[in-house]
Amino acid sequence: MMNGALHHAVPLCCDQKPMLDIIDITLLQKLVWTDYRLALLFAVLMPLVLLIWAFVQKAETIHHLLMIYWKVSSLLAITVYLMIGGFAISFVSSLMARVLIPTGLWFWLDLNEELIEQPSNPLKLAFTSWRWAITIYMTLGAIVQINFLPCAFSQATFSSPQCQTWLEAPLLYKDYFHANSAHGFLGFLGIAGLVVYVIYLGYFVLIRLGKQGRSATH
Repeated sequence: MMNGALHHAVPLCCDQKPMLDIIDITLLQKLVWTDYRLALLFAVLMPLVLLIWAFVQKAETIHHLLMIYWKVSSLLAITVYLMIGGFAISFVSSLMARVLIPTGLWFWLDLNEELIEQPSNPLKLAFTSWRWAITIYMTLGAIVQINFLPCAFSQATFSSPQCQTWLEAPLLYKDYFHANSAHGFLGFLGIAGLVVYVIYLGYFVLIRLGKQGRSATH
């Protein structure tokens, strides 16, 4: 009887569909486009305004944190070009960016202490609000992206409508800003950028971090 029970249990397990196959494509498209719009707001426009504001106000701590943010968040731009080139590794770089961005904003003990000690003003309030907002946004985005990691490790999965939906916005960006450039060339730029980014990240983790610890100014 036990053998019979096992015999009937196996097909039930094997008949279960992968996570990506049960996602409604229409709902996913709405989610993806909403995510790209939020990324444009929280990851591009708001930090750009804050950077200019901090420069004008000569707020060195906030300016320093924002410069670190732009260096780390360059992985998002690299991801866009990888997706234009049709590289499945873009799903790994997308998840990495969503993890590294909030890490880079909160990692530095000296800058965090300096920011706390600064008197309250509109710029500090705006920056603090944005830092919390993008941290929450990136964390939620990382949770979502984990479900799409299979897109990076199987060409068949990468070719599925669920994975290809994430490439729609980058391809639209390509049509607007690189209409005369080949997909392969833009993808090559993405790969080159990723190589440089990984080398610099490796240098920071293996060498620079051991020397300066969590201090951004020493």
